[in-house]
Amino acid sequence: MIYVYIILGILILIALYLVYSYNRLINMRNTVDTSYSNIDTLLQKRFDLVPNLVSTVKGYMDHERELLEDVTRARSDWMNASTVQENAGADDMASKALKSIFAVAENYPDLKANENFLMLQEELVGIENKIAYARQRYNRTVLDLNNSVQQFPTNIIAQAFRFQTREFFEVESDKVREVPQVDF
Repeated sequence: MIYVYIILGILILIALYLVYSYNRLINMRNTVDTSYSNIDTLLQKRFDLVPNLVSTVKGYMDHERELLEDVTRARSDWMNASTVQENAGADDMASKALKSIFAVAENYPDLKANENFLMLQEELVGIENKIAYARQRYNRTVLDLNNSVQQFPTNIIAQAFRFQTREFFEVESDKVREVPQVDF
């Protein structure tokens, strides 16, 4: 009789562990999805703000059409992105275009003093900082999920319920890290 209770106790503990592990994996997956959604929301805000910034800069620069086309192309790529890598690629293009805008501002003292430009620049810098933080948070949550999906014993539960590892949000090109050169 005591063996029945021991076996029953072990089975209950195993069942509790399975439920706990499954719920933990669900929580991690939802956290990753929420983190990615936060990045997407911030990128939307950035892409909505950039045309206003470009319009302000337009009066001061000769090659605004090319820059506006780059920003528009990046926004279009972002809207059509279906994977994390495509989204990151559009983010890279937008970051490069924004760096070019600020490099242009360095060459136009009147533009740097323009109140609208300063306000938009400050707001954009704030958004860029939030995007950087959101990327870090997303990558941390992806790391936690990937570790749980790949490590024993939760990998057994993850395989049984078809949990998948996720991609990190990475900058694809070194060009984004370069300081833009503006030549008139």
